[in-house]
Amino acid sequence: MDDQTALSVKEQVTPEEWKARCDLAALYRLVRMHGWDDMFFTHISMRVPGPDEHFLLNPFGLLYEDVTASNMVKVDLDGNVLPPAQFGINPAGFVIHSAIHAAREDVKLALHLHTDAGVAVAAQKGGLRPISQLSMHVYNDLAYHDYEGVALESEEKKRLVADLGDKNVMILRNHGTLSVGDHPFSVYIRIYLLERACKVQIMAQAGGDLLECDQDMQDRVFDQSSEIAGNEFFKEIAWAALLDRVRRESPGFDT
Repeated sequence: MDDQTALSVKEQVTPEEWKARCDLAALYRLVRMHGWDDMFFTHISMRVPGPDEHFLLNPFGLLYEDVTASNMVKVDLDGNVLPPAQFGINPAGFVIHSAIHAAREDVKLALHLHTDAGVAVAAQKGGLRPISQLSMHVYNDLAYHDYEGVALESEEKKRLVADLGDKNVMILRNHGTLSVGDHPFSVYIRIYLLERACKVQIMAQAGGDLLECDQDMQDRVFDQSSEIAGNEFFKEIAWAALLDRVRRESPGFDT
């Protein structure tokens, strides 16, 4: 065993990258704890702090409960695996993520899901409707992208990023949901609100006519929630609380 192999991953990367690895592994564990995982067919990506266009992604074939800071895979924008990674990725899984990271320098993380409720709303012509406080938290920040089949073609990238624009949550029609952000808590809380809003909508539709809020109320609620979600101090303390939850309920992510 050579010296490079003998070193732990923590010793081979900067402190900033190690923190990013721990935060990303925690996000994977949170997704699993919510039951949002689709075995290993959805992804969360995170930009590696520093000047290089490098990103962290889960190893292909590894379940979310087994993802750790050390087994994260580092790749470039073309999906090429970089040291110290010892695993590979699903290249198709990085198509959506690489497109967003290349187009939006403000995006540090991108989180994509295929949940039952998210796909169900993605299959509805009207998409998400302003029927709950949950939906209005994200309603004015929501984009849509039409289905083009499994995300394998690089040609789809330009259309996807054009549809996303400067929004931070997206419904990929007939496919699933997506959130982006500049902080682990930002990307998490956006997908949390979107996924819960989708679930509430499916439940409400089983009960009959829906009561929609008007545009003034949509704007009011969105502005109120934006003031909270945009607060840097709040993001730090909220993320610290979530990390504590992961340590209790899914230990080992930060190894």
